[in-house]
Amino acid sequence: MSLRKKIADSPHFNRAIEGLFANYVRFAFRTSRWQRKGFEEMDACAARGEPVIFVLWHQRLIMAPYMFDTSKGRICALTSAARAGRLAGQILVRLGFETIPMSSHQRHVALSREVLRRTKDGCSIGLAADGPRGPARRSSEVPVMWARMTGCRVFTVAFAQPRVMKLPTWDKQMLPLPFSRGVFLCEEWTETVPKKPSEDQVSALQKSISDALDTITARADSLADRQISRDA
Repeated sequence: MSLRKKIADSPHFNRAIEGLFANYVRFAFRTSRWQRKGFEEMDACAARGEPVIFVLWHQRLIMAPYMFDTSKGRICALTSAARAGRLAGQILVRLGFETIPMSSHQRHVALSREVLRRTKDGCSIGLAADGPRGPARRSSEVPVMWARMTGCRVFTVAFAQPRVMKLPTWDKQMLPLPFSRGVFLCEEWTETVPKKPSEDQVSALQKSISDALDTITARADSLADRQISRDA
């Protein structure tokens, strides 16, 4: 094994990176002014112990712990079991989330049982509609599948700032900047998901979620006075 891989796989190295990112995000959040709009119904669900499905674009995942109020309820993020996914998952854990790692070797039925168990315990499910590998801003079947399986209400969310730091990742992952201002937005996705949807219905629902996420993300960008192209 190469030295680079040994370092990347080192628990001590990964904990240091997790702590660095988590502390930076806390600092950026605490030193900025934020507007929080449209979260009343999702907050009420969490306070009642009613789990929801919380969906956003992977590009804006890092601020998810500040969009779901964990003082009102629990939430589990579905994260990849690959190295980058584990790292992202542990950053979210440090910021108040729980995680459910998704492995390509894990049987679908086992993952489904775990998601159902968590939601029956009142734990909401958070996921990036286009994660963990993309393509960027194109929803996978996962939000539709979990909505059908759990019967939970689905809420789309987004954050924006006038300027952000962008990482060199497949989705141009955004990090907030300190001493700034920003916007958190939430809106319920109200499409009905059939118990046994056809392939055409699944495709239409995927597009509906993608459109809803694009719309709320564009609104957040506009409210934050952020002028960017669709994929920036």
